[in-house]
Amino acid sequence: MSSPPSAQRDVIPLREATRAWFAISLQTFGGPAGQIAVMQRTLVDEKRWIGQQRFLFALSYCTLLPGPEAQQLATYVGWLLNGVRGALVAGTLFVLPGVVALLALSGVYVAFGDTTVVEALFLGIAPAVIAIVVQAVVRVGRKGLGHPALVAVAVLSFVALTFFGVPFPVVVLAAAAIGWALSRAIPTLTRPPATAAADGPPPLISDDALHAERPSGRRAALTLAIGLTAWAAPVAAAALLMGRSSIFVDQGLFFSGAAVVTFGGAYAVLAYVAQQAVEVHHWLLPGEMVRGLALAETTPGPLIMVVQFVAFVGAYRAPGDLDPWVAAVLAALLTTWVTFVPCFLAILLGAPYVERLRGNRDLAAALAGITAAVVGVIASLAVFFTLHTLFEDTGRWTTGWLDVEYPHLVSLDWAAASVAALGFLLLMWRGWSVLRTLGACALAGIVIGLALAA
Repeated sequence: MSSPPSAQRDVIPLREATRAWFAISLQTFGGPAGQIAVMQRTLVDEKRWIGQQRFLFALSYCTLLPGPEAQQLATYVGWLLNGVRGALVAGTLFVLPGVVALLALSGVYVAFGDTTVVEALFLGIAPAVIAIVVQAVVRVGRKGLGHPALVAVAVLSFVALTFFGVPFPVVVLAAAAIGWALSRAIPTLTRPPATAAADGPPPLISDDALHAERPSGRRAALTLAIGLTAWAAPVAAAALLMGRSSIFVDQGLFFSGAAVVTFGGAYAVLAYVAQQAVEVHHWLLPGEMVRGLALAETTPGPLIMVVQFVAFVGAYRAPGDLDPWVAAVLAALLTTWVTFVPCFLAILLGAPYVERLRGNRDLAAALAGITAAVVGVIASLAVFFTLHTLFEDTGRWTTGWLDVEYPHLVSLDWAAASVAALGFLLLMWRGWSVLRTLGACALAGIVIGLALAA
């Protein structure tokens, strides 16, 4: 029996691939679902560069990894098309527009965030984020909870995080182990849905082709050495130049750690980031975490880019000996670096091995458990955002990581609740896109805010 054909290192010219990735990067609004849909349409349906099942396998592997799965999927496909150069180009272009846009928006927030118009704007977009997060719970749940056992894992993850304060990484690792164990008793737990064959010419990278670059210990060691050095260098430089107590070192170490536990994308890890950034490090206020996510929702690229906003605001308010604006920009860029370098490292290190493990049941089972846990984690995040957006702080409720000012029912912010209801109506019932919903809610917030201020 003949072995499947090997994919060439450069399936298409790098220049052509670069143009395609740049075009994709300008369309990556609406979170991972929208970003993956853009790549599906461009790479699988229109250009026919990669087969459907190959695309889905790459997506499954990237979902299993910590970090933003859409950006890692772009990096993986870039590697399939053009090797290491293609991976670096695809992954970098995927996040570059969002980095520039959110850096500018963070500056606008710091400079003008206490003005009436900006406050009214956030009155609109912050409540809309609640609807967006709830929609994420529904979408991920429909996709990942195909068996009652997985629903139970999701519920247990929500309870563990919200009411018992179980650390986020522990929840994710436990869910992976549970998924693996459940697959032994329930063989159909990870059965993929049947997909129809796509129309059109055969893809350049077929579903059964193997990449030409084989895994080796020498290649893995070199990749790991270069990746870890690049990851640690900026934090080490900050420690040498500014001292261990510098906010740059604190943020670099914290977000480096967060990068390796970001299973399930931004929504899943934001509960952990919010708790640490707000209550432990005091880099920003609880309501500002919601505002940061709202800003990230309006920009292209992965939603995990919200950590750039957190770093920007935190360093601006505690700049040390630097000018606040210089400190804020440096902190934002440093945080972006330590957040995304591990994404490249995970793909370039693991992809050659994973290519030889396609169809492995153990990987699929661990993925099923993590996906179920992510549903519970996102639901926990929805609770956090709801408490800090729709209610005023009048009481205290200490439970797990939700050590927050618990709002009594009488303190409901009816203006914010009305905008949230509008967001649910447009997003969940009318089927509007995330960006269109945010625009409508922002307009409603401005109208209500200016009316209240009059």
